[in-house]
Amino acid sequence: MTSYRLKNVLLVAVASLSALVGLAASAQTSTLDNILEVSAQKTEAARESQAKVDRLADETRNLLDDYKTVMKQIDGLRVYNARLQRQIDNQVRRIADIDESIDQVTVIQRQMTPLVIRMIDGLEQFVEMDVPFNLEERRQRIEFLKTNVDRSDLTVAEKFRQVLEAYNIELQYGRGFETYTDTIDLGTGPRDVDFLRIGRIALVYQTSDGLEAGAWNNTTRSWEPLSSGDYSAAIRKGVRIAKKTATIELLNMPIAAPEAQ
Repeated sequence: MTSYRLKNVLLVAVASLSALVGLAASAQTSTLDNILEVSAQKTEAARESQAKVDRLADETRNLLDDYKTVMKQIDGLRVYNARLQRQIDNQVRRIADIDESIDQVTVIQRQMTPLVIRMIDGLEQFVEMDVPFNLEERRQRIEFLKTNVDRSDLTVAEKFRQVLEAYNIELQYGRGFETYTDTIDLGTGPRDVDFLRIGRIALVYQTSDGLEAGAWNNTTRSWEPLSSGDYSAAIRKGVRIAKKTATIELLNMPIAAPEAQ
């Protein structure tokens, strides 16, 4: 009987011990799972934190690159603005100079018109007192200048330029050597003659038949006949030279001697 009770007690103890071992094993398994889960969470958190740090580092690096780029642009703009400011300063000075010149031009324009008129009058007097070659052409040029003086669509500068051009043409006449055909009244009616002009020192003519010749005397303001034997050949030769059909050579021409002072 006693032995039977002992067996029961042992069975109960073994059962209790098995239960305790099972509970301990179950508790140990649960703790290990928790540890592993916490470790996995920390690993994931660390990975996320590293990814965030990397992203922030990339953003910082990009911002630094953008900052450097902007600073370079700012430096370039500073240099450009400094140069532009110098240009603006120069333009301001030029505007001031132009304004001053405009004020002076207004005064000059008032003085230029009377000057142009006096120059035209002087040129007209000169032509009328000069050797009478191409007289109609020269008179028409003067009338053209007189007409332009009253034109409102021409600037004073253009009028002055035209007068200077006319003066230059008259100046070139003094260096010219030409021949032309025209009509002259020799007292017996109009005659067709060949004129030969040598600058302003000689203006001679010869009739088409070569029988008569003459020269202009600017002192008496008249034509004077020439000896056909002395000058006819020279005049014919001069006409051919002026027409470029003969070579240049010395010519015997009637030239007025300079007056003694």
